[in-house]
Amino acid sequence: MPERVVIAGWGQVTQPKSATPPYLDPVDMMERAARDAGAVAGAGIWPLVDALLVVRTQSRNLIEPGAEIAHRLGIRPAHVRVSGIGGEVPQNFVNQAAGMLARGEARAVLICGAETFYPRADTDVRGEAALIQGIPADYDAEDAVGSDAYEQRHGVTLPIHGFPLFENALWARSGLPLAAWLDKVGGQLARFSEVAAGHPNAWTRAPSSAAAITTPAPDNRPICFPYTKRMVSLVMADLGAAVLMTTEKVARSLRDGAAQAVYFRGGGFAKDHQRFLVDKADFTRSPPLVQAARKAQARAGLGVSELEGFDLYSCFPCAVNVARGELGIADDDPRALTQTGGLGYFGGPGSNYALHGIASLAENIAAGRLRSGMATALGWFMHKHAVGIYADTPGDVDLGRHDREDAAAPLAGDGPVARTEEAGGGGTIETWTVVYARDQSPVRGIVYGRTDEGLRFVANSDQDDATFAALTSDNVVGRRVRLDHDPASGRNRASLDRG
Repeated sequence: MPERVVIAGWGQVTQPKSATPPYLDPVDMMERAARDAGAVAGAGIWPLVDALLVVRTQSRNLIEPGAEIAHRLGIRPAHVRVSGIGGEVPQNFVNQAAGMLARGEARAVLICGAETFYPRADTDVRGEAALIQGIPADYDAEDAVGSDAYEQRHGVTLPIHGFPLFENALWARSGLPLAAWLDKVGGQLARFSEVAAGHPNAWTRAPSSAAAITTPAPDNRPICFPYTKRMVSLVMADLGAAVLMTTEKVARSLRDGAAQAVYFRGGGFAKDHQRFLVDKADFTRSPPLVQAARKAQARAGLGVSELEGFDLYSCFPCAVNVARGELGIADDDPRALTQTGGLGYFGGPGSNYALHGIASLAENIAAGRLRSGMATALGWFMHKHAVGIYADTPGDVDLGRHDREDAAAPLAGDGPVARTEEAGGGGTIETWTVVYARDQSPVRGIVYGRTDEGLRFVANSDQDDATFAALTSDNVVGRRVRLDHDPASGRNRASLDRG
């Protein structure tokens, strides 16, 4: 019989806004979350932990966090890894840990991560720049950026600049007027906020209405059209999480077989062959999510229709709704799409949110509130996806080869679409957004489309009031533009056809 892998323990820690000095740093929070996970698994698990997987911290530049955590916990792991950047990391770590356990490379695995983004001093970094404040200048891995140089010249650098492109494409596909689309999206987010209100570790525990979420206001400024502050990830939070994984046999020996086992049934990982936004053929689809989810379902022996709940990665509304579309989850499906309240209300701590989703899903399964569930996680602009399926009953598949198979052949979908970086003549908009300043004034329109020759272009819009009004009132997907290129700046300009 194949080795059965379980989530043996889980822990979550929140350092609230009201905390007083001395403040916990990310390693402090990882230690506390890990000790809580150990209390669930049973104290006897610590001598067995021979693998430690740490989600890279982005709020602080930690030097050898694995060694520090191991020292504090009194463990001597033979395998220590610190991840790169990406929201898919925690679920992919679970997939990898399952492979290690199934192959006999480890007896128990600790996965942990934490962030302390909340500014507690006047000198602390605030705003979107805080997201990567802890990444050192010499960090040069490919996951350090989500956009290429062409896109960056036009102002696409942070998650908030790119995800509205998916959102506006989904809105166009719906055929709804703007008010109806926002009401639909806002209603979904309102339900997420209600889940967060009931989660003891959520950063925001006050439910919001759809109108309060989507309507610009002094305390809900527009960020990038169509998103307001309450529609996007809540980065400025102090959150930590940990899970302990081992085999069913070990877990039952530690807990005398009395607690409900949470089985990891199977997972999948894939990367989009169309690496950057400029490469993507369709802003309403995600081939790597499809591939990762199909693998997870086949390996788990459980399909989407059989699952009782989900924690869909929810950095922005479009991430949830692209996942719903690819997984076949209907608008009126009664199953919960989040176990935490999502990144906008529970909190979106750097690359580590998915570990909170997994911990919450495991806790709900162990408590009997669910019998099975799926967690999804993504990195950058839906470039990388990891999926996991969990249940209160075991599967019968050997998990020992899946992570290696996925690492050896991760690419999904077709190759990048053909582009031009010096656009001229006529073109058609495929999607767009408008970036706002903190004073709520529009500062830049970003347009993606196709030239009349069928080549992808990226451009900035004209910056007059009439253009900004047009870009923030009606859906302009399919609208004609006139294109010209500025050699000095390397940027293209797209002017709306007024004819």
